[in-house]
Amino acid sequence: MRTFTIILLLALINPVNAQKALDTLYANDKKNVALFLPSAIRQGITGASNFVFTYNREKKQYFGLLKAQPGEESNLLVVTDDGKVYSYMLKYKKELPKLNYFISTDESIGMEIPAKATPKTTQKEQDSLIKRQEYFQRFAEYLLKTGKKHSKTKRKRGIKLQLRRIAYNASETYLVMELTNTSGITFEIDFLKVYRVSGNKKRKSSFQKLETKPIYTCHMPSKIYNSQSLHLVYVLPKFVLGSKEKLQLELQELNGSRKIVLKTPMNKK
Repeated sequence: MRTFTIILLLALINPVNAQKALDTLYANDKKNVALFLPSAIRQGITGASNFVFTYNREKKQYFGLLKAQPGEESNLLVVTDDGKVYSYMLKYKKELPKLNYFISTDESIGMEIPAKATPKTTQKEQDSLIKRQEYFQRFAEYLLKTGKKHSKTKRKRGIKLQLRRIAYNASETYLVMELTNTSGITFEIDFLKVYRVSGNKKRKSSFQKLETKPIYTCHMPSKIYNSQSLHLVYVLPKFVLGSKEKLQLELQELNGSRKIVLKTPMNKK
């Protein structure tokens, strides 16, 4: 049944990308092999029962653990929250060449197409969706290579959250951010959320906070190691803040109490 499910899901992604050669992951029954994805894992399936891929099904996380029993080789299919599909061959090996895999969006073999939308989705529309995601990534990478044009920073307990730049392109807003850890211990990320905050501080009853969810993320990490500095980009639907509105970023630690809140007015072009 698992093998049939994987074949069915592969049939629902871009057929050209699905044909490229798959990389091989090695696992055994002695150690956990960790896979860190660029977006939260929505579904992970192995083709044979001697391989097990576990991830948090109740709370979205960016990593999963792979273990294996001796047996024939199989495959792994992972679908992330942004609709990207990742596929790998699996082999059992007593001596593991690698314990941690940090997977980039370049390794995706295509985009998922929901089954209910398949009859109405044309190949042209599928290609358009994939190109849109690819464009987001290219423009985000371009912004990461350019200098700062806006900077607002918040530091707390050795963790720095910096909004380096706000850019507009077409119908999207891009937030270029930097995360730095000098706390001495690893900071595991629960979430990094963006809010539009409006109202008068003197009148708390009129205070409102509206979350704006990204439609694409570039280089979003699951954790920040000590002495590490990372850059990432959130792509959001385009919006313009009113005169009494502010932008608020909230970075929360997973299974910890550290939380960084950064507030800034939106700079207009």
